[in-house]
Amino acid sequence: MDSPHGAAVKAENFGLKGPRGWAFRGVGLDAAPGSLIAVEGPSGSGRTCLLLALTGRMKPTEGHAEIGRHRLPKKMAAVRRIAALGPVPGVNDLDQSLTVAEQLREGALLHRHYDAPIRSLLRPRAERRAAAVARIAAALDTAGLDLATLPKGERTTVRDLERLEAVRLSVAIALLGSPRLLALDDLDMKLSDTERTEVWTLLRSIAARGTTVVAVCSEAPADAVVLRTGPQEDGGAPEAGPSAPAAATPKVTWGGRAKDKAEKGTEAEAPGAAEDPKPAPKPAPKAEAKPASKAAPKPAPKPDLRKASGTERDADADAAGEACAGTTEDTDNDDTKGADDALAEAGRA
Repeated sequence: MDSPHGAAVKAENFGLKGPRGWAFRGVGLDAAPGSLIAVEGPSGSGRTCLLLALTGRMKPTEGHAEIGRHRLPKKMAAVRRIAALGPVPGVNDLDQSLTVAEQLREGALLHRHYDAPIRSLLRPRAERRAAAVARIAAALDTAGLDLATLPKGERTTVRDLERLEAVRLSVAIALLGSPRLLALDDLDMKLSDTERTEVWTLLRSIAARGTTVVAVCSEAPADAVVLRTGPQEDGGAPEAGPSAPAAATPKVTWGGRAKDKAEKGTEAEAPGAAEDPKPAPKPAPKAEAKPASKAAPKPAPKPDLRKASGTERDADADAAGEACAGTTEDTDNDDTKGADDALAEAGRA
């Protein structure tokens, strides 16, 4: 189960941005092959995203990383071939309905299907089965999981395993492919202090065999290469440089309102200026004023009523009334009085 050599892990200005913002940003790392790397930080600080990005499962947004001379994000497929995932909740959870033996056989089949060369299929079936059994036994020994100590041995279902036993089983399945990089998430979740010590001892032994180990935890051991995640004190680097200061010029509103506001401001500065900037309405024209073209015609001369008949007198009266139409009220009263006097004189005659 010893890997020929582990993978060096290097990162520079490594960052990943999702739909809700930056999961992590500005990560820098330089770890030698066979190192024990602890990603320390609170929950929700982008620890899992960083773990998946370093193993080629998530594409970074900025910066770059090198995993065993494979540069990310260009060589993500190559990184996935040399990096294996241990327990990562929500990504490669164990099937709770399977037994331990079934889970191990399924993992061996997957690794043989994706990692084994085509010529291995030409070997006899018995030989292939023996090779798979030997690989499983070696992985269980490295992970420190003894099937004989389980309640029902290899027939124990996954749901009946303790938390530490489930972690060891996941590590054993990941080691079936002889990875150069092993990644684990939430390593110290639901573990007591004694169990955490046992897990870190296990990971140190795997790193000592030559496999580089990256583990997410809330508290890293003293001998690990610590990579801390979380919000920066200054709030992180800005996305597009510092924001420009607020404009000193006032906001301009185009249209009549802007013009009225400008006039109002100018008048307010002058002493004695009127508060209302709107022009004063024009006064209504007086009743006496009339344009020259519409001036009332001069009254016709009074007819000689002593010689005119009654019909002629009525026609003259109508003509006098039409001639006085359109004049002012005072002028109408004067013309009517003159007509009444003429009629009165005609009656006396």
